[in-house]
Amino acid sequence: MAALRFRVWTPTLNRWGRRLAHVLDAGGRLLACGNGGSAAEAQHLTAELVGRFEDERRPFAAIPLHGDTSSCTAIGNDYGAEHVFARQVHAHGRPGDVLICLSTSGRSPNVVAAARQARRLGLTAWAITGPGPNPLARACDEAVTVDAGRTATVQEIHLAAVHLLCGVIDRTLQEPR
Repeated sequence: MAALRFRVWTPTLNRWGRRLAHVLDAGGRLLACGNGGSAAEAQHLTAELVGRFEDERRPFAAIPLHGDTSSCTAIGNDYGAEHVFARQVHAHGRPGDVLICLSTSGRSPNVVAAARQARRLGLTAWAITGPGPNPLARACDEAVTVDAGRTATVQEIHLAAVHLLCGVIDRTLQEPR
């Protein structure tokens, strides 16, 4: 049932994918963050963009913020866990870039802090979360939410959303200009 309800977000994800394709093609970057399973989804997304999804194309700048363990542990130690992603957004993000925040709960303080930092710096912040409304959805420019009670179901639908985004990016880049 949750997957059927999630279909209402398809137009939003299509719009995000087209916008992200143009940002990346123009030399911008994607930053992505999440904790636990959401970190894995964030890394999956960035890997599809640096490598390839289905079609051959040039690699794009896409960074999973949890992937630099030395930065994460140093920032966590020196500034606290809440700042682990926000500080990296400050370091790597530029106006016009995009931050995608993934969270099954929509309540992770470090992910919410990253979204707020992104918006302060002129990045676009999008959230893919579990049931809304939630603090992360409110902290971002836009959010898509999964109306499901089980974390595993939310994560499964997040994977489908990531693949939808990647497919739209590939198709957009193949369109004649």
